[in-house]
Amino acid sequence: MMARKWFSRWTTAFLLGVLLFQASPVWAQAGTVLGRQTLGRAYWHVFAAYAVMWILVLGWVVSIVRRLRRVEERLGKE
Repeated sequence: MMARKWFSRWTTAFLLGVLLFQASPVWAQAGTVLGRQTLGRAYWHVFAAYAVMWILVLGWVVSIVRRLRRVEERLGKE
């Protein structure tokens, strides 16, 4: 019974803290420039960089798979 009461108090305190901390940044940014900021043309280079990196990583993985297949064929494994 004592453990359940302890758990209930900590759970309530945790949930109340999470709710308060989640809401406070929204209130703090409501009237500022950050609150009105949207994602626009200024960040196109970030998306382009991520796209290039994903293409390079996928190409690298495909290259590794092809090389591994060739090695397995040379060793006679299937």
